[in-house]
Amino acid sequence: MASANVNGITIEYDVHGDDGAEPLLLVMGLGGQLVAWPIEFVDRLVAEGFRVIRFDNRAIGLSTMMPAAPPTRRQVVLSVISRRFAKSSYLIDDMADDAAALLDHLGIAAADVVGVSMGGMISQTLAIRHPDKVHSLTSIMSNTGDRKHGRMRASLLRKLPKLIARTPEDAVEKGVEMFRLISGPHFDTDAARRLGQEAFARSFRPDGVARQTMAIAASPDRTADLGRVTAPTLVIHGLVDPLVTPSGGITTAKAIPGAKLVMYPDMGHDLPRPRWDDIIEEIADNARRARALVPTA
Repeated sequence: MASANVNGITIEYDVHGDDGAEPLLLVMGLGGQLVAWPIEFVDRLVAEGFRVIRFDNRAIGLSTMMPAAPPTRRQVVLSVISRRFAKSSYLIDDMADDAAALLDHLGIAAADVVGVSMGGMISQTLAIRHPDKVHSLTSIMSNTGDRKHGRMRASLLRKLPKLIARTPEDAVEKGVEMFRLISGPHFDTDAARRLGQEAFARSFRPDGVARQTMAIAASPDRTADLGRVTAPTLVIHGLVDPLVTPSGGITTAKAIPGAKLVMYPDMGHDLPRPRWDDIIEEIADNARRARALVPTA
C-alpha cells in the first residue's frame, strides 16, 4: 500500500494489475476501508484487463482523520431524518475532489469508476465535478441524495444505532450483525467476520463513520446535476436492499441520460459472491461501451 498527499489530506491506496491496463477506481461506501473490496473481487477485475485502484476515503482506514469534533450519535440519527440537522465540515463534493486528486497523483487522466453506496454518491459527484476524469461510471446500491428515494427502511433505522461499535472489543461482532441486517439471502457469516477482523486489525475509527454519515446527510440533492453526466453509466441495485431501498437505484438511472439499470432479486446492500460474475461482466461491458465511444486517430 502507499499514501498520497492530495487535496490537503493524506489518502491511503493500493494498486493491482499491469501498469498499462485500463485504470479502474473502486470507491468504497460508508465506513468501509479499501480492504472492504475483497481481494478475490479485485483479482477478477484484474483478469478482465483492469488496473484496479482501491483507497481509503477521508476519516477512514489509514487516510486523514478530519480535525473537527465528531458528531454525537443523536446528531447522526437526526441528520438521517432531516437535512436541516446535518452540519458537516466537509461534503461528498470534497470526497469526490479527493478521488480526482488521487487520480492526478497516479498520473491517470481518466478512469472507469465504480462506487458502492456512499462510494456511488462520490462516484456520481466525481462524474459531475470532474467529467473528464470519468471514462465510465458504475453506481451500485446508491441514490441521488434527493431524500425521497432510496431511503433506509424505518425498521432498520431503529436497529442500526445499537450496532455502532464504540469499543474495539465489540467492533467485529457488531459489524457482522450489521451486515447480516442489510445483506441479502447470500449473507456469509464467516466471510463477514474475516473481513471485520482484517479491517479492525488495520484500523478502528468509529468516529469516522459518524463524520461520513454527516457528510452524506449535509450534501445536496444531485438529481439535476446528474442530467449533465455524459460518461456511459451502469446502475446496479439489489431488490431486497433495506439500507438504500431499490428506488434509489431506479431514480439514479432515470437521472443520468442513457444509463443502464440492472437489478438483482437476491441482492441486498452487499456484493453477494454468487453475483460477482454478473456484476463484473456488467462493469467490464460498461467500460467497453465507453471505449467504443472514444474517437480513434
